[in-house]
Amino acid sequence: MRLDQFVANSTTLSRKDAKRAIAAGRVRINDKPCKQARQHISAHDSVQLDHQPVAIPEELYLMMHKPAGVISATTDSNQATALDLLPGELAAQVHIAGRLDKDTTGLLLLTSDGQWSHQITSPRRDCPKTYRVSLAEPLGESARKQLEEGVLLKGEDTPTKPACVVQHADTLLDLTIHEGRYHQVKRMLAAVGNRVTALHRQQIGPVTLDDDLAPGEFRFLTDDEVQALKG
Repeated sequence: MRLDQFVANSTTLSRKDAKRAIAAGRVRINDKPCKQARQHISAHDSVQLDHQPVAIPEELYLMMHKPAGVISATTDSNQATALDLLPGELAAQVHIAGRLDKDTTGLLLLTSDGQWSHQITSPRRDCPKTYRVSLAEPLGESARKQLEEGVLLKGEDTPTKPACVVQHADTLLDLTIHEGRYHQVKRMLAAVGNRVTALHRQQIGPVTLDDDLAPGEFRFLTDDEVQALKG
């Protein structure tokens, strides 16, 4: 990594200000002044800014039990956001990996690692998501088979990928999908003549929402959970 990029990622300085600090002799590598912004840094190098050690902070990975009525956004002047449920210093460092509708509850992942979140949200990664779905009407056998084969959503030209349906009661099921289309679960059930009355995301890939988390609470992911989602 270039020195100016390292300093910018490790401090509050912008890339432009990092270059200025380097040119001014404020940055040292292994206790030696360095004024070359393009100088490459290895994992074994020690870097100082104004005689204070600097290091790239470790990436952050969290799960949250998102409550209803909270939007999945970084900021909003009129509505509460998921990031408002975090301490301010933590909220400033993370973004949401895979959003949920305002009225949908359940597992929300947040991270500072852009590459990691891309692996979760990219359509090419085929990362499954499982939802507990409450319905207005009983789900019939024909409708269940349509969901498992793929349905054509209103206003779209290609059907959804086959979903996995686990039915717990006439109006209660778990639905696992492998896409992230707009309001997909609700639109899938509408396509088979039903209506979603409540929606709760239980799982993303191999990671399941912690039962000990009350709505609005969060915890850091374990190393195993982080690695499992890297696939």
